[in-house]
Amino acid sequence: MSYIPSSPLIYIFLSLTCQTVPGRDAQGFIVPQDPVLPAGRSLLVNCSTSCPHPELITLETSLPKEVIDEDQGWAAFRLSNVTGDSKIICSAFCNGSQMTSSSNITVYRFPELVELDLLPRWQPVGENLTLQCHVWGGAPRAQLTLVLLRGEEELSRQPAVGEPAEGTATVLAGRGDYGAKFTCRAELDLRPRGLGLFQNTSAPRQLRTFVLPMAAPRLVAPLSLEVGTSWPVDCTLDGLFPVSEAQVQLALGDQMLNPAVSIHGDTLRATATVIARADQEGQCPALAFLGPILNLSETNVTEGSKVNVSCTAGPRVQVMLDGDLARAPGEPAQLQVTATEGDDGRYFFCNAILEVDGEILHRNVTAQLRVLYGPKIDPAKCPQRLAWKDRTSHILQCEARGNPVPQLQCLHEGSRREVPIGTPFLVKLHHNGTYHCQAVSPRGTYTLLVVMHVQDRNSFVVTILIGVLVILGVVTAIVALMCIFGKQTRSGFYHVNQQDTSLPLRPVQPKEAVELEQS
Repeated sequence: MSYIPSSPLIYIFLSLTCQTVPGRDAQGFIVPQDPVLPAGRSLLVNCSTSCPHPELITLETSLPKEVIDEDQGWAAFRLSNVTGDSKIICSAFCNGSQMTSSSNITVYRFPELVELDLLPRWQPVGENLTLQCHVWGGAPRAQLTLVLLRGEEELSRQPAVGEPAEGTATVLAGRGDYGAKFTCRAELDLRPRGLGLFQNTSAPRQLRTFVLPMAAPRLVAPLSLEVGTSWPVDCTLDGLFPVSEAQVQLALGDQMLNPAVSIHGDTLRATATVIARADQEGQCPALAFLGPILNLSETNVTEGSKVNVSCTAGPRVQVMLDGDLARAPGEPAQLQVTATEGDDGRYFFCNAILEVDGEILHRNVTAQLRVLYGPKIDPAKCPQRLAWKDRTSHILQCEARGNPVPQLQCLHEGSRREVPIGTPFLVKLHHNGTYHCQAVSPRGTYTLLVVMHVQDRNSFVVTILIGVLVILGVVTAIVALMCIFGKQTRSGFYHVNQQDTSLPLRPVQPKEAVELEQS
């Protein structure tokens, strides 16, 4: 795939055209109009006007934007992560009248995968061969074309329709197609938009064609031979293509010979010298054992499709497909499967068995099935509730599956902040919240909600401190109440009855005075 070099920012200068401005003659410019840029790039948009005193120059768009700079008559905005086609509108007010100017953004993507379906292991000469190509991704689709090629020869050219886009071509297999390489090419033509022609080509598939002989091998050998004597044996096979692929076995009874093989055109000749022994019988099996031929009705299917599988070989050959024998030698083995997710990457195995003079010969071939299915996230491999502490290192383990392989990302529900998956990161309080974990592929989107609860690492200490303070407060209150209650008890009021304490005055006798002093 070839790419166009570009700076991180692509600039658009959009001016504002004032249709009717009372008392003013404002003019504007749009350079360039309707830009084309790769998916995921940023875009710098400049909205400007020749109005002398414009007001409220803004950019209306569904894309994330930020103001870069502004001055009298213009404002610059940056659009981030432009992933899809969009329309943007610049607007401003000039003497009370609103002016607008718009531009269409076109985003292009290169195809993610271009693949030519598997070809038959062997294709009979004179029969039609159907080529199938699949392309995933690529935009804009109106400029995407699928081309099927034999070498450099263009077999078909058709627009990309559907997801994945499919292209087909039918060719009549001939001898000249033996060893031919077929490819599929996706062409994204952006030359009308001022860019270039981008091409992505699949891996080549090589075809092998064959022709089986109409007649049996011819053996030239003596009908009788004296024991202990030697004699040349000649075995010839005509009309075999490609003769270079043939394998020859020459035997006399149970004695395997080592023949010399020569090729002339489509004729194969094997010669050997035999030494006769008692009770031996000469045989000449020159074998065109080219099979088995394993065919799948489709090698790339969607989930739920039916796939017919067949395995064939030549006469006298017994074939076995995935462990099931054909009904009789020379007949094909067949089965039909309904493709499921578990069949993606499944190999079908066909074994061909030929018995020659008591010796068993084997040939094997396999074919792989690819099943396309939408993205899925297994909840068992993506925990939906996480409880982590602030400023600790953790790994968000989450896996998605699908064919094609989906892209997986987890975005915060509010801020759309992305959290890394499968790699350690420092958990902070702002990671708290609900995340949308999305698996996205050309076959759809699957979303799983993951709730991340991030706890402040000091919250436990704070809780203990608050508890201690509460207990101290309660104790202090109780002590204060006890002190107040005790004080009130000691300072109670008592009422004493007042009596007349006055005594009549009289002279004290000496005896009484002594008693008073003693008392």
